[in-house]
Amino acid sequence: MRRRRIHIVGRKNSGKTTLVVDLVRHLAAMGFRVATIKHTHHRHELDVPGKDSFRHREAGATAVGILSPAMNAVFWPTEGDEDSSAPQDRYETFAALFDDCDLILVEGDSRTDAIKVEVWHEAVSSPPLALEDTSIQAVVTDSPIAGSFTVWPRRDIPALAERLLRLAQQEGG
Repeated sequence: MRRRRIHIVGRKNSGKTTLVVDLVRHLAAMGFRVATIKHTHHRHELDVPGKDSFRHREAGATAVGILSPAMNAVFWPTEGDEDSSAPQDRYETFAALFDDCDLILVEGDSRTDAIKVEVWHEAVSSPPLALEDTSIQAVVTDSPIAGSFTVWPRRDIPALAERLLRLAQQEGG
């Protein structure tokens, strides 16, 4: 299977993180290599102010890498506002890092042109995004729902993982 990116989208508190964690745990146990990306519209300082790596960036480093016995990281600034840049190109910056992965699950980014699957729960009290966004491939829920979109049960993680793998194969030549 070619490496593909699937976005798990949904409204705030709909269960996106929990679903991504459940899917990664299941797929990893099956031997798949799964990468994840957390997309956010909020500005966060990912590096720690005052630390050497932060000071390197403040001094003007184009990118700063951190290598440790347990974890590696790279920080690089983005140019301008995300809405004005080419958002799809931003995912390509991860491509080389994720080359050995079978699947990339992105939590969030409903504006993407990539494959999207929505997680929805009626307790959120907002209608599913899929009612307005016809590019969403399916809605994952165990709540009763009506709409002209495909619904996949949330409680069956093995079946859901298989559907996502099939979707990735169909979409990625």
